[in-house]
Amino acid sequence: MNIPRLRESLPPIDYAYLEETMLQLLAIPSPVGLTDAVVRYTAGRFEALGIPYEITRRGAIRATLKGQAAQPARAVVAHLDTLGAMVKSLKPNGRLEIVPIGHWSARFAEGGRLTIFTDHGQVRGTCLPLKTSGHAFGGEIDTQPVGWEYVEVRVDLPVEDRAALSAAGIEVGDWIAFDPQPEIQPDGYINSRYLDDKAAVAALLTACKAVRDHGLVLPVDVHPLLTITEEIGSGASAALHGEIAEMVSLDISIAAPGQNTSEHAATVCMQDMSGPFDYHLTHKLIALAKEHGIPHRRDIFRYYRSDSAAAVEAGNDIRTALIGFGADASHAQERSHRDALEALTRLVVAYVASEPVARRDCRSMGSLDGFTEQICPCDMSVPSTQLPEPESFLSALEKVEPSPGSPDRG
Repeated sequence: MNIPRLRESLPPIDYAYLEETMLQLLAIPSPVGLTDAVVRYTAGRFEALGIPYEITRRGAIRATLKGQAAQPARAVVAHLDTLGAMVKSLKPNGRLEIVPIGHWSARFAEGGRLTIFTDHGQVRGTCLPLKTSGHAFGGEIDTQPVGWEYVEVRVDLPVEDRAALSAAGIEVGDWIAFDPQPEIQPDGYINSRYLDDKAAVAALLTACKAVRDHGLVLPVDVHPLLTITEEIGSGASAALHGEIAEMVSLDISIAAPGQNTSEHAATVCMQDMSGPFDYHLTHKLIALAKEHGIPHRRDIFRYYRSDSAAAVEAGNDIRTALIGFGADASHAQERSHRDALEALTRLVVAYVASEPVARRDCRSMGSLDGFTEQICPCDMSVPSTQLPEPESFLSALEKVEPSPGSPDRG
């Protein structure tokens, strides 16, 4: 039997499926804490691909692509949750004070259209600065500070006071989802809120489809993992199990001044604010990208953390890495390109079809036998310049006769 392998080339990526999945994900509001609908959608996507899965109590999904060996298993992780907001108070002027869900600036909420999810239905509205109309406030609209305490939500209802808001069914603690406003250009540019991380979820599902469509045989079990609380820091702290030895997070990568990331490539992150990623797993991903001609960049992110950090901080002894799609303006009106999403998807396929970093990793504890090596002893020598023995040159100076006219040393 001819078993498909990835020694020379990768199977084609179904980009139409990726784009369709991404747009459907963007159509589903899913700020942290309001994720049941997007979990149900993603579970349905796995069912359509014939991939078994389990769901945790709160909604994280752990699917399984069976390999030739159960251990050491690997996880590939993306998150379904997004940023959002919540009603903080009903204001006397008939508007809403809000607080953010996740970490993002109110600067990028200003002007955003949104939906308030009440206990009884939905209400539409707009997030605006406290001083909005130049005809009323003049130059003050340009000098007011930026911050969540300086914005409010104008609801699309005939309300002018707190009592009317309450009568409309709006309560403190109601969830708010901002409209994603996606726009895909013919040349491949993609603009939208929440490409972080719905574009990566679509890439992961598309990679799973490639494995299924082309009958790829995987060396070890792979667990596609979808988390629901990454934007508030806990992420992949749950849904892992002891067989998983390697975990690769898929997330947005930051294309900005001073960064090496490109909107036209996948990024292999070497370190974020939680510290360096696993040496061997990271270099394996770089080698796979080179082997298969996948456009990629290496980068370091100073103000960034992902599902990988949450998994390690929860006490999981696993190798972690972070790869992403290059994008501009993270946690704002984000932009990426088809090139980056295809590169990320291809890198995921190459990874899941490759050998694990170390077969020894199927055991949580063991001897040095099979343990990895980063630096060989021959590479540890530090070049140095040997200092001469002082006696070898000082004694010779003592024997030199003074030249005529030299002052007497006595």
